[in-house]
Amino acid sequence: MILIVDSGSTKSDWIAVDNNGNQLFEKIRTKGLNPAILPEKKLFKIIKSSKELKKNKDQVTHIFFYGAGCGTENPKRLLKGVLQEIFVNAQIDVNEDTLAAVYSTINTPTEAAVVCIMGTGSNCSYYDGEKLHQRVNSLGYILMDDASGNYYGKQLIRDYYFNHMPVTVKHAFETKFNLESDYIKYNVYKQPNANAYLANFAEFMFLNKDSEYIINLIKDGIRLFAKNMIMQYEEELKTVPVHFAGSIAFFAQNEIKEVAEEMGFKVGNFQRRPIEGLIPYHTKDL
Repeated sequence: MILIVDSGSTKSDWIAVDNNGNQLFEKIRTKGLNPAILPEKKLFKIIKSSKELKKNKDQVTHIFFYGAGCGTENPKRLLKGVLQEIFVNAQIDVNEDTLAAVYSTINTPTEAAVVCIMGTGSNCSYYDGEKLHQRVNSLGYILMDDASGNYYGKQLIRDYYFNHMPVTVKHAFETKFNLESDYIKYNVYKQPNANAYLANFAEFMFLNKDSEYIINLIKDGIRLFAKNMIMQYEEELKTVPVHFAGSIAFFAQNEIKEVAEEMGFKVGNFQRRPIEGLIPYHTKDL
């Protein structure tokens, strides 16, 4: 049994396939397994909370894990150790989530492209057809993550409190969410996964895209992301497309294309859920 895992800070999707590439049971969803944020004890607890994973753990022979927070060595080693202790018979590969975005969006295994993630968090890399190159070392959601779910959640809350929202949008926003200041501060400063909490607000944008304020908010975030991340690969952009993975990117396709035209880069493919592209990638040679 092979497990393919796509994990963000909010959720992790697990798919099991056999040696013929057939899916064995329904996709399993657990909470996100970001080893840069969560302690070892919490990682164990999340994985062990799945009855299906617990029941099949000894049959797993290989795990391909792609996750947020797995781009640096110490968190990567921590998560691999946790997985190895649970899935004792498995060979385990742990890679950053950007590589999952690459494999799920490129048209051929050797295609060169700039590949972006816009989900709960955000990132951007250049894939030369063989290797991944990253020119910005992510410092996490507090300092980076432009145009991500948590970025937009933070912007929405700030605009609400600073009275920058139009009245109609403000009314809709306060109707949908608990915006009491102590409640927000409790979730941001005292609860784990503040980035995932903030990202929950981002859905509001896509339900209210008839507002000029919302459209401008989305575009401003994309412009910031493009300036700080995509344009790191200015020379490569002359010859390769920019692919996008993640729910924020998927629902902001029109705005991304408009910003791309402004800034002079070519938009390629969109993949809402990278795991859907990982299945054929990992089973084509079985």
